[in-house]
Amino acid sequence: MERLQKVIAQSGIASRRKAEELIVQGKVKVDGECITELGYKVRKGQLVEVNGKAIEKEEKVYFVINKPKKYICSAQDEHDRDTVGSLIDCPYRIYPVGRLDYESSGVLLMTNDGEFTNLMIHPRYHIKKTYRVIIKGILTTTQIKQLEQGVRLDDGIMTLPCKIKITNKDMKKEQTFFEITISEGRNRQIRRMMETFGYEVTLLHRKKFGIITDANLNIGEYRRLKPFEVKQLRALALEGKVLVD
Repeated sequence: MERLQKVIAQSGIASRRKAEELIVQGKVKVDGECITELGYKVRKGQLVEVNGKAIEKEEKVYFVINKPKKYICSAQDEHDRDTVGSLIDCPYRIYPVGRLDYESSGVLLMTNDGEFTNLMIHPRYHIKKTYRVIIKGILTTTQIKQLEQGVRLDDGIMTLPCKIKITNKDMKKEQTFFEITISEGRNRQIRRMMETFGYEVTLLHRKKFGIITDANLNIGEYRRLKPFEVKQLRALALEGKVLVD
């Protein structure tokens, strides 16, 4: 059995909070009976109606988009900025799996499956993500070792061990180009890791999320995940590890 507000939210017609409002307002019926109790649980096969219309369970959909810079990872934005949801043609109410900040680009998963989202972003699952980064400044060998072992962020939290691969150092322009693979997803984590040493990130692009890469996806393009990809991502989360490259 599932809570009534969750069943309504899964149908795609309203968020869970809005579903709770509809229940309290007496606009929801189960098998013809008006339900105003938020803790009410629906049994399989029961008929749920909202404003007199029967609801159906929404098909679960999964997308990957190569997010452009200057797009918000949100269903809507109070400042009327562009959102990633506007880039995907989908009849269902989908939302980002985690976030990439406004100035970052790259692999972003989107879905209407709350359980899948939790598996992908919950800290206990440690799904690896790889980013391409450019900073102002030259990373030293000592700093690289510190970053790989973990550094203390501005809020006092220590980052988990990560892997860094230097791809280029431009001494003339004082820039370091590298790839970094992390297994957590704290707010603005990589930018804050670099700020630990006083470096500014000038480019941040996520090229890989678990087994999903940006291959064959131009910036702004998207595709539906294949069933086997969704299955593999679930398996990676549940195993708490990623496939070895």
